[in-house]
Amino acid sequence: MSSDFVKALETGRPPNITKLFPNSKALIVSGKVIDRALMAKGKAMTIAANGRNYFVILGVLQAAQRANAAVIIEIAKSEGGTGAYCAVNYWNIAKFVDSAMNELNITVPVAIHADHYGIKNSKDIEKAKVEIPSMFDAGMTSIAIDASHLPDDENLLANLELNRFIPKWAGLETEVGEIKGKEGLSTREEALFLIQGLNAHEIFPDWIALNNGTTHGIEASDAGIQVELTAEIHEALAKYGISGAQHGTSGNSSDRLRRIAGETRTTKANVATALQMLSWGLEVNDYGNAQLDDNGGFKKVKNEGMLEDMWAEMVEYAAGKEWKIGDYKKLNLPFENKLMAQPADVRNRMAKRVEDFTYNILINIFNAGNTAPLAIEALLKCGSYDLGPKSKKMEDPAEWTESKIKEKAKSVHSDKGPKGNFDD
Repeated sequence: MSSDFVKALETGRPPNITKLFPNSKALIVSGKVIDRALMAKGKAMTIAANGRNYFVILGVLQAAQRANAAVIIEIAKSEGGTGAYCAVNYWNIAKFVDSAMNELNITVPVAIHADHYGIKNSKDIEKAKVEIPSMFDAGMTSIAIDASHLPDDENLLANLELNRFIPKWAGLETEVGEIKGKEGLSTREEALFLIQGLNAHEIFPDWIALNNGTTHGIEASDAGIQVELTAEIHEALAKYGISGAQHGTSGNSSDRLRRIAGETRTTKANVATALQMLSWGLEVNDYGNAQLDDNGGFKKVKNEGMLEDMWAEMVEYAAGKEWKIGDYKKLNLPFENKLMAQPADVRNRMAKRVEDFTYNILINIFNAGNTAPLAIEALLKCGSYDLGPKSKKMEDPAEWTESKIKEKAKSVHSDKGPKGNFDD
């Protein structure tokens, strides 16, 4: 271990991590640290990998070590909340990551992110006041408050109400515009409304997520992410120091993702579905979109990922539930233990497939290689696990009271698009 790594380990781990894992040699850090590293490199973003199963976590960590890249391991509320469809969840993901980092001698900085912590009504807000602290107790170091399903004023007010439950040192993502593909695209106006309102109350998010044309899951068309729209909104927010968080990268072309890294202020790129498919051994194209057979079913690559009879059992199970291909993600929970019970060489090849894919996108698409030293440098320069905000208060809080927020929202142009279930 280098002396810089040792110093970073001593001062760079947040208090919840040092309390949970006092003897750990895993450099688990705030999401702020990862963002700053990618900003320091410039025209670069790193993977925020949704660890839907243990093989994804192992593969991404090993890829990060190979690429010398600072990365984020995350799980979304739909995947890992109280109604989760994955065995990995908000409350055990840190333990999985810490254990794997120590076992594999992973020395790159890693943040653990609660992605898409969805707020859709007042009941969700009350539950969040209990759940958010419990998640940080369990080792979370970053969170995305996703109230984008709500009208603009309610989105802002929910973020304001919940912020006191998030540690000041933690990475913070906010969202505007529910992620639902080409419908309900985010606007410059509503993004400014959210960020200015937060700024007035001295809340300085590290990232903002937009609906910039992407979808979650399997990309069904070649429309994908709208780079120009993303760049326009990011430029409007530039003085607030906020970076972009790109959702739904699975299925978007490599060229489009390179443009997002090179032409916008994006530093965090979520990858979920592609990594799941890779670990299972399904056929994907070069940017992670699962390939379908003539009957509209997934193609299993022989001797890749899980055993063939295990895949046959999963397909039969899904058919019994009358699940469509978009529902196959729900197989994670009932089959996690069965997948873990496979022979070691099979488990290893599941993780290796994720590793090779992730290494390629970190180096050749996201431009994230060698960002680990930049993260460590930021920690050493600060001398603390808390890098502080990237911005300062510029807006007048008197102009952003609850009543004025509601009044301002009436003139904000936004289109939420059609209603429906657009969870991760």
